[in-house]
Amino acid sequence: MRYIDVFNGDADGICALIQLRKVNPQQAQLVTGVKRDINLLKHVQATPEHHISVLDISFDKNRSDVQRLLEQGATIEYFDHHYCGARIQHPRLQTVIDDQSSILCTGLIVDRHIGGKFRAWALVAAYGDNLIAPTQSLGENSGFSHESLKMLQRLGMYINYNSYGSSLSDLFFHPDVLYRHLQQYDSPLDFLAEDSRIYNTLDTGYREDIAKAKASPYLYQSATAAVVFFHDEKWARRVSGVYINELANQYPDRAHAVITENDGGTCTVSIRKPLDRETLAADQLARQFASGGGRKNAAGINALHADQIDQFIEAFKAHFS
Repeated sequence: MRYIDVFNGDADGICALIQLRKVNPQQAQLVTGVKRDINLLKHVQATPEHHISVLDISFDKNRSDVQRLLEQGATIEYFDHHYCGARIQHPRLQTVIDDQSSILCTGLIVDRHIGGKFRAWALVAAYGDNLIAPTQSLGENSGFSHESLKMLQRLGMYINYNSYGSSLSDLFFHPDVLYRHLQQYDSPLDFLAEDSRIYNTLDTGYREDIAKAKASPYLYQSATAAVVFFHDEKWARRVSGVYINELANQYPDRAHAVITENDGGTCTVSIRKPLDRETLAADQLARQFASGGGRKNAAGINALHADQIDQFIEAFKAHFS
């Protein structure tokens, strides 16, 4: 059997795969990319000899390629928490997908699947997805100290921070390089104790980028919704995700969007629903626009045309009013 591992380049995708390969070590071809590169299965060709593991990319966005790979004879296992849509029933397809819960990420789904054997990596995944309160509770109930959880939270945020960019050249570390390095450690706490280079690089970059983000203008701001605008800069593409998470945590009763200019007349949009308003869903808004998608708490639009910014802001205000 030949293995291919396909995973989102963010903290959730990387840490979900670490757990999976800890319990089932395999030499595998790695297919990944920046966080918003979610149509990853289009890069994969398969034969009946291939076993493909897919982690933390939308089944809905990859459905046609799942069907193609099954027709090529591949066996597929699929772990995810994003909007799924209609599922495919096939004897060589196993789906471990939960797109209904707002307090699950793919790392936690894998953690449940393997019986919590590498719980610390699941916590890093969940912290990276900004699931702060449920992750804190799970970590405390699993016996981790307050200080250890603070370290895991910071690491999750930094791995997630590394995944944002319009291309791999925006990132400090290629996600497959980062995965291969982290996968050597049974616990992220061991990694933090033994290797400071990667952590320090991300820490320095984050602090510089977040200072620029905090100086950026608002296009709209009220008690219930706020929209921030970033110009087309590397730092902006890197920090957009972690900055909007910071805003969501700081103002839990307010919805947030960060609009970042791309070259070519489009913008990338990150959306977070108010953490304190459970009935609202960010992905419902994002899917109103072409290239939009995500999950209930956090969603985005990959290529919003610049002339649609006003339309988006009005839809954003209406959706979260």
